[in-house]
Amino acid sequence: MKFIAATAFLAASVSAFTAVGPRGRHQQLVQSNNVNAGAFAPAIMPSNSALFMAAKQVVHGGGDLVDLMCKTDVEKEAAIAKATVELQATERQLCDVELIMNGGFSPITGFMDEATYDSVVDNMALPDGTIFGLPVVFDTNDESLQPGTTILLKQGDLPIATVELTDKYTPNKVKECKQCYGTSELEHPGTLMVATERGKFYMGGKVTGLNLPVRDFPCKTPAEVRAELPDDKDVVAFQCRNPVHRAHYELFTRALDDPLVGEGGIVLVHPTCGPTQADDIPGTVRYKTYEVLKEETANPRVLWEYLPYSMHMAGPREAIQHMIIRKNFGCTHFIIGRDMAGSKSSITGEDYYGAYDAQDTAKANAEKLGVQPVPSLDLVYTEEEGYVTVDEAKEKALHIQKLSGTKFRQMLRGGDEIPEWFAFKSVVQVLRENI
Repeated sequence: MKFIAATAFLAASVSAFTAVGPRGRHQQLVQSNNVNAGAFAPAIMPSNSALFMAAKQVVHGGGDLVDLMCKTDVEKEAAIAKATVELQATERQLCDVELIMNGGFSPITGFMDEATYDSVVDNMALPDGTIFGLPVVFDTNDESLQPGTTILLKQGDLPIATVELTDKYTPNKVKECKQCYGTSELEHPGTLMVATERGKFYMGGKVTGLNLPVRDFPCKTPAEVRAELPDDKDVVAFQCRNPVHRAHYELFTRALDDPLVGEGGIVLVHPTCGPTQADDIPGTVRYKTYEVLKEETANPRVLWEYLPYSMHMAGPREAIQHMIIRKNFGCTHFIIGRDMAGSKSSITGEDYYGAYDAQDTAKANAEKLGVQPVPSLDLVYTEEEGYVTVDEAKEKALHIQKLSGTKFRQMLRGGDEIPEWFAFKSVVQVLRENI
């Protein structure tokens, strides 16, 4: 089946984001004293755990930041010695196991067992009530893998982690997709992934980290990012999976002026560089565009880091997942654009989610999450005053400039001059050289 991207790799116009209604001042962050039992309880931190709390934000679930990495070669050798089966991890599994090992998925410490999986699918929460957006599972088609086995996950010749398998179950994938993606139609990219990429069985298991995956772009751990963040300032996360253009840059830099953000706040631009939709720009190319833009703008209030996360295009559920991950990376606020992580039917082209579904879900769960959604300005470019809000453009009768994603790609391929109000020259150059 031919698959059409849920969202074009560039916005159809610079007014790709729409404002969220105003909310009250930043709320006191919520901590939960509950932890998950067994394989999914937060790991005990080493003596240098204070390093991980350099940021203002608490860890999701109220405990310490999970850190499952072996610290010595002796520990690694002992862990590997327990494994009786070696498996090559898929790209999506590598992303998931990395975020389990380094605490990005805190408070979980392993792939979800059946009870945890069911709880997240049915209730968008772990068994102890801690909110969690999407299940994190180890999938396989191997009939012979059984609970009690310890497997060694590898990336080529590099040992990444061991997983002590605790149970094996056959998921109700139709139910999973309806609950998590809102549909069981194969025209949805997330449903298609669950149906055709994931194995027949899911297995729960406690993870022990050996080595972080080797990537073409650096992905700092939550501990490393937290150590670089101020402990007295708000940190606003901006999620993207495509090259950043002028409208996006204006959007996340102006977010710092929002009354919900404290004085002196900073932005963490944190793109996902793992697997995504079939038609999206490859992660390595996206990374190059971010690096040249970081150098070109050199904004001291904007930090750039990269996230090894595989997109599900799950709309509201994925917005929650992104907020949890960024909370663990130290962010206090999160920008949610219009139809975040949204997708379209590959047959009809119709949207699976409403334009504000992700925003509404985030606002409704902000207190549980301990992360404040920040209104996403609806910006347009005008001939007279540059970027302004749609309302301001209408009020002043300004002339709005638009450039569709289709037209932009045609100009890119044809070598035509791209307006600087739409895209940064450095980003355009990278795209022309690599796609």
